[in-house]
Parts: sequence; C-alpha cells; structure tokens
Amino acid sequence: MTAPLANWPWQFLGSHKYFLYGPFVAHLLIEWWKGESITNTWCFHLLLLCVLRCGIHQLWHTFCSMHFLSHKRRINHQGVDFKQIDHEWDWDNFIILQALIGAIMVYMFPTLTNWRIVWNTRGLIVALLLHMVVSEPLYYYIHRLFHTHNYFFNSYHLLHHSSPVLHPFTAGNATFLEQIIMVIILGIPVLGCGLIGHGSISLVYIYILGFDFIRCMGHSNVEIFPHQFFEALPLFRYLIYTPTYHSLHHSAKDSNFCLFMPFYDLLGNTLNDNSWELQKQFSLNSGKNVKVPDFVFLAHIVDITSAMHVPWLFRGFAAMPYSTKWFLLPVWPYTFIVMLAMWAWAKTFAVTFYNLRGKLHHTWVVPRFGFQYFLPFATKGINKQIEQAILKADRMGVKVLSLAALNKNEALNGGGTLFVNKHPNLRVRVVHGNTLTAAVILHQIPKDVDEVFVTGATSKLGRAIALYLCRKQVRVLMLTLSTERFQKIKKEAPVDFQKYLVQVTKYHAAKNCKTWIVGKWITPREQSWAPKGTHFHQFVVPPILHFRRDCTYGDLAAMKLPHDVLGLNTCEYTMERGVVHACHAGGVVHFLEGWTHHEVGAIDVDRIDLVWEAALKHGLKPV
Repeated sequence: MTAPLANWPWQFLGSHKYFLYGPFVAHLLIEWWKGESITNTWCFHLLLLCVLRCGIHQLWHTFCSMHFLSHKRRINHQGVDFKQIDHEWDWDNFIILQALIGAIMVYMFPTLTNWRIVWNTRGLIVALLLHMVVSEPLYYYIHRLFHTHNYFFNSYHLLHHSSPVLHPFTAGNATFLEQIIMVIILGIPVLGCGLIGHGSISLVYIYILGFDFIRCMGHSNVEIFPHQFFEALPLFRYLIYTPTYHSLHHSAKDSNFCLFMPFYDLLGNTLNDNSWELQKQFSLNSGKNVKVPDFVFLAHIVDITSAMHVPWLFRGFAAMPYSTKWFLLPVWPYTFIVMLAMWAWAKTFAVTFYNLRGKLHHTWVVPRFGFQYFLPFATKGINKQIEQAILKADRMGVKVLSLAALNKNEALNGGGTLFVNKHPNLRVRVVHGNTLTAAVILHQIPKDVDEVFVTGATSKLGRAIALYLCRKQVRVLMLTLSTERFQKIKKEAPVDFQKYLVQVTKYHAAKNCKTWIVGKWITPREQSWAPKGTHFHQFVVPPILHFRRDCTYGDLAAMKLPHDVLGLNTCEYTMERGVVHACHAGGVVHFLEGWTHHEVGAIDVDRIDLVWEAALKHGLKPV
C-alpha cells in the first residue's frame, strides 16, 4: 500500500496535467479582454515564473548533456539511461504544485505582495537572512530525518535517490509530501518579506529562480567550481555547496544533508571528510585522463525538425522514436537559422554516448542536413568535414569509425574509399557497415520467395543483395537503365547462377512480384505498380512514403543492441529504444570482433553471412 501523500494527486492525468495551468491562462485572457494590463496581475507573474523555472532546468540539462562541453568535468561518467528518464518523467510536477499554492496564497492574503513594486533592496537582504537562518536549518533537519527513519526514507525519499546519475531534472523528482515541505521552505523568505512590508517583484523572481539555479547546479554531475576559488576564500566552503559535495550525499547517503550551505553539516557533524579533497581532484583532473571512445558512429541530420531530436535539447523527445510534433513548430524558424549558421561554419560534434562491454561508444554528428548531400556544390565541404572527423578520431585513438547513410554515399566519396586512399596510414578503421545492412535485409526475406524486384540495383547494397540472392537461386529483377553496369554485376556472379539476374527498365515489369527491395526513393505512382499484398523492404534514406494500404512496409534495416548496454538515452532517429541502424550495428560488430581491415567501397558478398553470425554472437538481435 502506498504511503499517504506519496503519489501526486494528478498522477492519473498523465500529460494532460498541463491543463492545470488552464485557469491561469483563462484569467489572463479575461483581463486582456477587459483592456487591463496583464503584466500587473499575479497570474501573469506566476505563469512567467513557471516558464522561467522550466527554462533554467532545461538550460542546465542542455549544458550537462553536451558531451563536448561537460565531459571533462563530469563526476559520474555513467550516462543517464532510458530507465532513469522514465523514472524522472514527471520532474516538473513541483512547478505546477508551487504555482497552484502560490495562486491560493495570493487569493487568501492579497496584501502580502505588492506586484507593482519592482525593487526593494531591504527585502532582498531580509530574504537572504531568512533563508540562511530559517530555511537552511529547517531543510537540514527534515532532510536528515527522512534519511534516519527507514519508513520515511523507503516511503518517500527513496524515489529521489533512485536515480543512479545526478541530473538537473533529478532535483525536482520527489514525492508529493516532500514537495509540500519544499514549498514551505521556499516560501518562508518570500512570505516573511511580504509580512514585514518589504516584498517586491524582483524578490520573488530572484529568490525563486536563484533557488532553482543552485539546486540544478548541485544535481548537475559536472564540477564547475575551480579548487583555487575555495583555497583563496576558504569561508565559502561552508556557504555554498558544490556538485561534488552533493554527489557524495547521493553515493554515501549518510552525510552532506544541507540544502545549499555545508555550514549546517559542519554543525551537525554530518560533513563528509572527503568533500573538499574530492572536489579538488575533480578540478585538477579536468581535461586529463579523458576517456577516448573506442567506437564512433558518424551520423548526420536528416531534416530541420529531426535536428531537435538531439538529447541535449528535449530529453523526453529524444528518448522516444522521432516523429514530427506540433510543439516543435514554434522552434522551427530558430532551428532554420541555426541550420544556416551551421552551413556557414560548423565542426563535427558529439551528441550521445553509451557503454558496451566496458568500452565507450560515441555518436558524432556532421552538421549537415539531408538535402545538402544532394547539392553538387556542397560535396567538397561535406567530404572535408567527414575527413576532419576521421582524422580527429585517428588522433584520439578511436579504433573504429562507422559512417551513417549519406556520409558514405557512393557519389559523395565512394563509400568511404576516398578517405582510405587519401590517408593510407590511418590507425582508425573506417567502416560503412553495409555488409551487415545487406545481411539484415536478406534475412528479412522469407525463404520461400523465388523472385524479388530491386530498385537502386547497381548501388553497393543493391549489387550485394542481387549477387547473394542469385546464389540462392532467387530470380532478381534489377531495375537499371545502365546495361553496362548490369552486365558488370552479372559477370561477378558464378556462371551457373547468372541466369537468375534479370535487367528491367520499367516498374511495370514487377507488377506480379510481391517482394520489392527499395534502394532508390520511389513515388506513390511508382509504388502503384506493385501487386496487392506486396512487402516493401527498403534501404533508402529518407524512407519511402507508406502510400499503399493494401501493402506492407518494412523499416530501415536495424538491429537491437545487446541488453548489457549502459547509458543509452536517445532513440536513433525513428528507431525504437535500444535499436540502431544496421550500418551503426555493423561498426559495433567490426569493433567487437577486432577486425583490422577497412570496410569501404564494394561489399564483399562472401562476408555477409560471416558478419551476420558475428552480430548474433555478440548479442545483437534482428528487429
């Protein structure tokens, strides 16, 4: 049975909880309709505070999740995973609660705060004193009580400590009872100033936003304070906590109970002896002993809205398979401007990482959008950025770098051949991963199929799939206008199986074939030639439109990562959680097997089954 006041009263509402802001919005609309100035109403300021508070947590999340900014000063190098994201999904409940309580207080005591007074210096000083002498010791005592009594800890406080990696959103993740207590602690300085006549708008904003800022800092998992600061000003060790200081509370749990001021831990004899030495070590070691990824997947952006699917923007959005959402539309113009800036000047950047078998795996992104890959004048610049990423990985000591779909385009760089030929002494192995992609597609085809239709038939994947299937005595209708390229591929097949490769030049040639393998984007009109019941396998980026209701469509070739992956917190484009594109998985297998060859250019058909078996051996599973 759940303890009293442990669950949130609007828990059953799910995402509809945001309708609780409805009365605030309605009140503003009524005031606006009357011709009143809405900026002088309590409702406006409460709503604005909610937006700003969410913004502070979001900005701290962005900073902590930008691996290229914060990884050198991280305290716990384990990544936040999907389980923790789900656990903290309703982290913002406390903002709704405090807005509702704030509205009730204003209605009950309208004279507490004069919303027309912008600044009151005495009020700020009084609020600071009240925080230091009332809020801080009160929080310390209650927080320690929640830890020393098993019932309170297990029934209430365990929820907060269940997050293995500290994160700004962890700060707000607590039970209903704990957040009611936090309202009291937060409200004492604000209401105290109001009671003695020193309340002001600036006091409310500065104190509440400052409170959130410091809470997020403590839960950031990034040590931002240089140790020299505390060596020069030792007194500040007891006036402001650090992320390292608070991380010790979450690891040891029997020390460092303070809100923001370690002074009260000193008085209560609960100050961890390692607090300052550990903080100094993190400060000194920042930039040193940085873990180098063993494997890098070099991805690219597909379109403008998918650029917002990176984990350091909207964590909940990135943790779900990508799809266009209505709430992204207001951000679209800003993202478009960012795209132009990235087009003019940008470098490859890391967006996510995960840990597999004790090895660090990174995803880097070439800041180029899908449509840019098809602009002739952009080819040189894109290849230059890919080359810079490969050389950077080589200098760092990365073992394997795998190229995402458009980064290995045949017309762009010959499937990575350009870079390997230009830099013959590369230590990093460059992999296009298409061997596993071909294996995934081939193992999706039912064994009783005796005829397939392939578009993009002379591409790397199309060629390998055709040559593999003809050896299985499957008739392959290869759509291509180039007889020369078709004949070249046909000659690669064993003489006894060449008869199974058939060149076709029009889509109507496949009007009786129910297995289509799409390697080149096809329009709804071209799809109409497929007979009823056709299944469209595909390896084309972007995926084709699901136009036919009487047919079925496969997703892009993908594999599920092993169950022991740690720190995975982002869905790879439209893939489900824990699922990655086959070319990504192909690079992982290349690394896990310790293969020392580059996998670029044409696919070695004889290795398709070998790579498939290696993937299954290492725990990767077909989707």
